[in-house]
Amino acid sequence: MAVTHHLAAPIATQLPELKPDTYFSETQWKVLFALIDAIVPSIVAESRVTDRKTQLSIPDSQYKEAHEKTMKCMIHPPDYEDFQQYLEARSIDNPRFVQLVKRNVQEVSNTDRKKLGVILNIISTRLGSLAASGQFTLLHEQPVHIREAVIQSWGKSWINVWPSLKKAVLLVGRVGYATTNPLFHKLIDFKDSPEDYRPGPSFDFDFMQFEAGDELETVETDVVVVGSGCGGGVCAKALAEAGHRVIVVDKGYHFPTSHLPMTSEAANQYLFDGNGSIQSADGSIIVFVSSCWGGGGTVNWSCSLQLQGYVRQEWADEGLGLFTTQEFQNCLDRVCEFMGVSDAHIRHNHGSKLILGGSRKLGYAAKTCPQNTGGAEHYCGRCGSGCGAGEKQGPAVSWLPAAAKAGANFIEGFDASKVLFKEARGPKQATGIIGTWTSRSKDGSLHAPESDRIQRKLQIKAKKVIIACGTVNSPLVLMRSGLKNHHIGRNLHMHPVSQLNASFDEDVKGWEGSILTGICTNFENLDGKGHGPKLMPTNMNPFMFLYEHPWRNALQWKTDALRCRQMNSYLSLTRDRDTGRVYPDPDDGRPIIDYHPSAFDRKHILAGIIALAKICYIEGATEIWPFIQSLPSFVRQPKTANGTATTGSENIDIDQGINDPEFVAWIKKLQKTGIQFPDASFASAHQMGTCRMSARPSDGVVDAKGEVWGTQGLYVADASVFPSASGANPMVTIMAIADWIARGISRDLKK
Repeated sequence: MAVTHHLAAPIATQLPELKPDTYFSETQWKVLFALIDAIVPSIVAESRVTDRKTQLSIPDSQYKEAHEKTMKCMIHPPDYEDFQQYLEARSIDNPRFVQLVKRNVQEVSNTDRKKLGVILNIISTRLGSLAASGQFTLLHEQPVHIREAVIQSWGKSWINVWPSLKKAVLLVGRVGYATTNPLFHKLIDFKDSPEDYRPGPSFDFDFMQFEAGDELETVETDVVVVGSGCGGGVCAKALAEAGHRVIVVDKGYHFPTSHLPMTSEAANQYLFDGNGSIQSADGSIIVFVSSCWGGGGTVNWSCSLQLQGYVRQEWADEGLGLFTTQEFQNCLDRVCEFMGVSDAHIRHNHGSKLILGGSRKLGYAAKTCPQNTGGAEHYCGRCGSGCGAGEKQGPAVSWLPAAAKAGANFIEGFDASKVLFKEARGPKQATGIIGTWTSRSKDGSLHAPESDRIQRKLQIKAKKVIIACGTVNSPLVLMRSGLKNHHIGRNLHMHPVSQLNASFDEDVKGWEGSILTGICTNFENLDGKGHGPKLMPTNMNPFMFLYEHPWRNALQWKTDALRCRQMNSYLSLTRDRDTGRVYPDPDDGRPIIDYHPSAFDRKHILAGIIALAKICYIEGATEIWPFIQSLPSFVRQPKTANGTATTGSENIDIDQGINDPEFVAWIKKLQKTGIQFPDASFASAHQMGTCRMSARPSDGVVDAKGEVWGTQGLYVADASVFPSASGANPMVTIMAIADWIARGISRDLKK
C-alpha cells in the first residue's frame, strides 16, 4: 500500500549513540585530534591571537589579502564579520565534528583500527615525535602551525607510514568539516534537502516480525533472496509474479520517502557500509557500498545505461553466448520499460550542460543519459542520500512493491550468516539460509543499541537460494558457507575514478538539479579493447567533492571551500582491466578490499582528467583543481576588453581556447606529475566480478544460469557475477542479468 506524506522537510533520522571509545587511550585520542585540528584549525589575524597553541596566526596583511581575494572571486561573498567567524571557528570545538570523527573510527575494521593505534602510540613518545616531526617535543603538544608544517612535510617522506597517515587525517578533517560546519553550510547556502521538498508516496512493506526467544525460528518458502538491491529486487518480482513463494531478506532497513533525503551523517550511517567510507587495504581507494533496503538503487543517481556491444561481445567470446542473444536484449529492454527509463524528460543542470557543451566545442563524443524516473523530469541533486520524491524507480519504489503485490514477503534487519546445504554426495544441495534478525525499537526507530532490541536466530528453508548482497558481501557469504572455489572474492573490478573540481564566474550551486544526465564517451576505448574513461559530473553534496580537494595548507583549503557554491566537480571513471580481491578480516569478518589501481588503468584515468580540464577550460572555468596534492591549480589569466588573453605584455588577438600557452604548460605539468597514490587517491561506487560468471568451473564462480558451480539450488544475482567490468553504470546490467537468472529459476521450479 502506498502512503503519501505532507511535510516541509524530511523527518530527521536520529543517529545511534557512539559505542565506548576505549579502543584508544586518552593519549591516542589527543594525538589523533591534534593532527586533525591542524587540517582545519582556527585561523586568526596576528593582531587577534589569544592562544598560539590552538590558533593558526597569519600576518594581518595576508588575512586582508585572503578576504579581498574571496570578495573578488565570489558572487555572493560573506561580509567581513562572517568571514572572520568562518576562519576563526575551530573544528574540534564542534561536538558534531568530534562525534563524526569517532563514528568513522569505530566503523573501520578492527585490523585497521589496531594499525592506526600503533602509529598513534609511536607518535605519542618523544622518539616517535622525533621520527614524525624532527623534534623531541611531543607532536600533540606542539602549536598548531608546527603541526600543520609537519603534516605538509609528510607528503614528501620516503617512509610510507607518513604519507599514508597524512592521507588519513586529511580525509577525516575535510569530510568532517564539509559535513558538520553549520556556518559553512549557511554561507554557501547548502541544505540537506531541496527547498521545495515534498515527499512522494512510499510503500508499506509490512515486514515480517518475530518474538524474542532463544530457540531457532524456522520459516519456509520456495525461494529466499538475500539482498534487496537491483539484483534481488528484480528476482523477487519475477519469481513472485510467476506464482512462487518468495521471501526477500536484507541486513539493511527501509526508510520511507518522508525520511529522505537524509543528512550526510545519517545517510552514511544507515544507507552505506562502513559509515560511507570503506577504504582498500592500502588506503588508495575509497569504496562506497550501499547497505539499506533497496541497495544501490536507493542511493544511486538515476543514470540508466545499457551494456555496450563491445563488452557484450567480450563476454560472449569467453563462452557466454547469452550476452549477444536477442533474449538478453529482451531482458535489458524489459527492465528499462518497467522503470520508465527515458531521456525525453531531462532538464540538465550546470554540471551536465558543461560536459555536453564542452564536448561539443572540442569535438568529443558525448550523450544524454537516460534516467529511471518513470517519465518524470526529476530535477533532484540529493538522491545519493535517498530520493524523497519517490520518483527514482529503484527497487524500494518499483520492483519490491510489485513483488509484494504478487505475494512476496520481506524481512529487514536480517544478517545472513551462511547458506545451508543438504548432506549428500555429489553437488551440494542448498536448502536455505541461517542468520540473525534484529528488530527496530518499539517506536520504529533504529538508534537504540542492538542489544536493546529483539535479536532472533532465523532459519529460512527454501528450494532455491539467491545471493544478491553485492560484489563486496556476496563472496563473503559463500566463503562463510564453506565453499572453496578459488575464484570466490577474486576478479574484483571497481571502475576506479579520480576527480577534478573547477570554479566558474557564476552561481552554480551544483547540488541543485539532476546529478548525472550528460556523459562524455570519447575516451572509453583507448586500448582498442574497450578500456578507458567516461567523463561525467558527480554528486555535489559538499563532502562528496571537498573530501579530496587539494590541501596545501589550512588557509588555502578553507578559503577554497568557501567558494564551492561556484564550483562543479567531475569524474574520470575508467573501465578497469586489472583486478583485486575481497576477503574477510580474520579478526572481525568484515570485508577487506585488496585493490590498487594499476599503472595501465591510472594512465586511462589521467587521460580522462586531462580531457575534463580541457572541457572545463573551454567552458570558462576560472580555476581548476585535479585531485592531485602536489600539482598547483590552474588559474585563468584576466582577459582584455575584447575577450582575448593577456600574457605578460603580449596581446594575443585571437581566442586560443585550449591552446592558451599557460594552459598548455599546466597540462604538461599535469601529465608529468601523473596520478598515483598517495599524491592522488581514487574512489569507487561500482564494484563487480567477485563471483564471476564463466563457461567452465575452472574459470569462475557461477555458470551461465547464475548457479554456483558445484552446487544445486544456489544462485548469485548481482554485479559480482559480471565476467569483467561493465564500463557503464551497472544498474541496468545487474537487473537484466537478474531477470534472466530469475526466469531460469522459475522454469526449473515449475518442472
